[in-house]
Amino acid sequence: MNTTSLLAGVKVVELATVLAGPAVGRFFAELGAEVVKIENPHTGGDVTRSWKLPSEPPAPSISAYYASVNQGKKVVFADLGSPEGQQTLHQLLADADVLLVNFKPGDDIKFGVSHAQLAARYPRLIYGHITGYGNQNPRTAFDLVLQAETGFMSMNGTPESGPLKMPVALIDLLAAHQLKEGILVALLQRAQHNRGSYVHVSLFDAAVASLANQAGNWLMAGHNPGLQGSLHPNIAPYGETFRCSDERYMVIAAGNDRQYAGLCQAAGLPHLATDPRFATNSQRVANRTALTAYFIPFFARQSAGEILPLLEQNQVPAAIIHTVAEVLEREESTHLIDNQNIENNPARAVKTVAFDLTIT
Repeated sequence: MNTTSLLAGVKVVELATVLAGPAVGRFFAELGAEVVKIENPHTGGDVTRSWKLPSEPPAPSISAYYASVNQGKKVVFADLGSPEGQQTLHQLLADADVLLVNFKPGDDIKFGVSHAQLAARYPRLIYGHITGYGNQNPRTAFDLVLQAETGFMSMNGTPESGPLKMPVALIDLLAAHQLKEGILVALLQRAQHNRGSYVHVSLFDAAVASLANQAGNWLMAGHNPGLQGSLHPNIAPYGETFRCSDERYMVIAAGNDRQYAGLCQAAGLPHLATDPRFATNSQRVANRTALTAYFIPFFARQSAGEILPLLEQNQVPAAIIHTVAEVLEREESTHLIDNQNIENNPARAVKTVAFDLTIT
């Protein structure tokens, strides 16, 4: 089914900036909703318009960053601090289904757009709200700071590199996914009860909720993960990175004994499959440094292109590490690249909707 018409007839008004909130608006636009983004004319609009790479020209007034989450929207410039801006907002809200905001606590009240101020006037409106640390904490939130505060940087990196952030604004995107899910549930509820909802997510909560198995390792086993690079704390060899003779890097993800035995066979080291030090997963985790050393020569003497078929033949999950450019040039990626105009300027970005829907 064509996902671009799934939410036709739904109207979203977006008062959000930067990444998390606009990513939610972009999601609804891709599904066919009408999305109207209000930007402040006195500040030059969404701040990410100016977040340009040195290689980007000064004109037009959009950056690749801005384009990544603002395609498919109608942009209206309005000052919410003025009577004219308020009139524009309420004209848009008169038939809106969803409002997206990411104001700091207090700023929403200042501009007259808090849920409490709007709920009585628009009882069917679904109010989607992203904050940094909740409704009681006015602290300004940045993804980098949240990655540091919520444990992600303490795990990402190696003892040599020190803590590192993820190269995308991971916490913003996690919060966006949480808000999308909440709003979709709210739409289902409204279809049953004809009432609006207030849906709130904080970046902090979204981050902590995404610690998943790493949180479980601490809560159930007292294991506090440290800097581990790509390594998996529970599985080995999983995440080990090897340099091949052509200077390309490969990663291995042997998640069970059979896949580990296949790796040993492909590498010409079948005896390691039954070596007492490595016979079970827990033993491999405990002795992973010694285990890794056995495989380094295998990768070093062949190219990545030669090794990958050997691993695939032996049913070993593995991959060559590709650059972003290589990924976006792959045929499998072309359907995820969106080519649209923003303010009459060509803009290319990857889609946020990556699912197919078939009604059975």
